Amino acid sequence: MTGVPASAAGGPSGAQGARSTAAAADGVASEVSGSASAPGSAVPGRSASGGESAADATAEGRPARGGKITAAAVNQASVWNVANLLTMLRLVLVPGFVALMLADGGYDPAWRSLAWAAFAIAMITDLFDGHLARTYNLVTDFGKIADPIADKAIMGAALICLSSLGDLPWWVTIVILGRELGITLMRFLVIRYGVIPASRGGKLKTLTQGVAVGMYVLALTGWLATLRFWVMAAAVVLTVVTGLDYVRQAIVLRRQGIAERAAALEETEA
Repeated sequence: MTGVPASAAGGPSGAQGARSTAAAADGVASEVSGSASAPGSAVPGRSASGGESAADATAEGRPARGGKITAAAVNQASVWNVANLLTMLRLVLVPGFVALMLADGGYDPAWRSLAWAAFAIAMITDLFDGHLARTYNLVTDFGKIADPIADKAIMGAALICLSSLGDLPWWVTIVILGRELGITLMRFLVIRYGVIPASRGGKLKTLTQGVAVGMYVLALTGWLATLRFWVMAAAVVLTVVTGLDYVRQAIVLRRQGIAERAAALEETEA
């Protein structure tokens, strides 16, 4: 018989040889493609430079290297940011406002106009500092404490000065300041159960109070003096109504918090 090579006959040796040839070809192709794509490609789980990528680390459920340091750097806003500087400006304006308000007996229209300017600047900065802090991630522990203090300080100083000069009844000052201090204290008491958000009524109350007090700071006469009385009356009504609404929200929030804790405790025990 004429001998036919196993490779030509399709025998075992031919099959193994074909597989070896194919594997070698695949290996060469892999090396070529790997060397061609090395500069711009990355191995799964690594970046092009050999480091671990954030996306791969996130996909695997692990924080990327340096992620905690970057997050800490972003979250730690400087105390000397624009939002806190505006808050500090309001605090500085308080004694200046009082001095201008009581200058020359407290009834000089020129000094009262300057006092109004200081009060207006303080109220305008109050509108911007909180917005800037939230928008640009400038929230700091100092701002959380100083901002409400500055708000209450300028408003309280204006109300007390007006009542001391006889321009505003003391009961109005007591109602407004009592409500502000009481709601602030209540927020701290229920903060363990959650945060009471500022309502539209509360924002309208703040705006109405600012306009009313500003009108009283100015030495107005005639129909403007009558108008400021009604604006202040509206501010007092909003102060009381929104205060009662905050009390209602605090009670509901506390009850919900207690119920959720009791349910969580029962699940733990079960």
